[in-house]
Amino acid sequence: MAWPGAAPERIGRLSNRTMALENTAELTVERPPYDIVAPVRHSLPLVLSSPHSGRDYPADLLATTRLDLAALRQSEDSFVDEIFSAAPDLGAPLIRANFPRVYCDPNREPFELDPAMFADRLPGHVNTTSLRVAGGLGTIPRVVSAGGEIYRDKLVFAEAERRVATLYRPYHQALAGLIEATRAGFGAALLLDCHSMPSVGGPMDRDQGTPRPDIILGDRYGTSCDPALSADIEEIVRDLGYRVCRNAPYAGGYTTVHYGRPEMAVHGLQIEINRALYMNERTIERLPALRVLAADMARLIRRVGEVVVDRLPLTG
Repeated sequence: MAWPGAAPERIGRLSNRTMALENTAELTVERPPYDIVAPVRHSLPLVLSSPHSGRDYPADLLATTRLDLAALRQSEDSFVDEIFSAAPDLGAPLIRANFPRVYCDPNREPFELDPAMFADRLPGHVNTTSLRVAGGLGTIPRVVSAGGEIYRDKLVFAEAERRVATLYRPYHQALAGLIEATRAGFGAALLLDCHSMPSVGGPMDRDQGTPRPDIILGDRYGTSCDPALSADIEEIVRDLGYRVCRNAPYAGGYTTVHYGRPEMAVHGLQIEINRALYMNERTIERLPALRVLAADMARLIRRVGEVVVDRLPLTG
């Protein structure tokens, strides 16, 4: 099956191979909000997304934050797009955000906002009461993952609207298009939403101070992905030699909930990878083990694709 792509203006930068990634963050936004790295032939009923590995830090953020770049980058899922970069070669598209999550978080509702961050009143359609907002981690985050306040001064709601319109919505339009094209072409689709996590629960986490397993799979307690499929994927991860658990402390965020509709033959599974496996968490530098992890994730993608093909059609 040929990859059912969209027009270039809709999908941002489209490439048949991944670009070489620098180890430093980009300080200006010159690229589109996202890249789609497309397979030459879409042969697996999978879509992979990396919403939190973006590192184009806009000048207006750097001018208004009270934090330095190193502190901002602690919230990144650094190098996750690189870890899963084999997906297109194996027959599945990979979409990655270029903007950083501290600027706009696509793994939230369109408007989950903390009213304390804004100088003006927020309209009624804004969700101001979610647990994520209470923790300072809304669509426009108030704090970084370690808890530090991001902004020196209050924002205006028009700025949140601009970020949602120019970054958030284009990303989700592209992701939704990939998922629907996959479902239409194969009869079912599995979205793997790819993330990384600190090796130990932080001050904002329920598992504060607790060492974490190598990989956590989140299927919203069996609602976003067929539980039998989740169990198969968990077994594949374990066979690869990793310590794995499901749904604790990460059960899947907005993306998993929003797109995971097993009754419509679309399954959503979040993957969280322990950062200590592949990077220096303090300096945000790759470790040599990253190549081993990336090779294992290539094996994971291939085997998961085979499982989904064997299970087609998955409801719907």
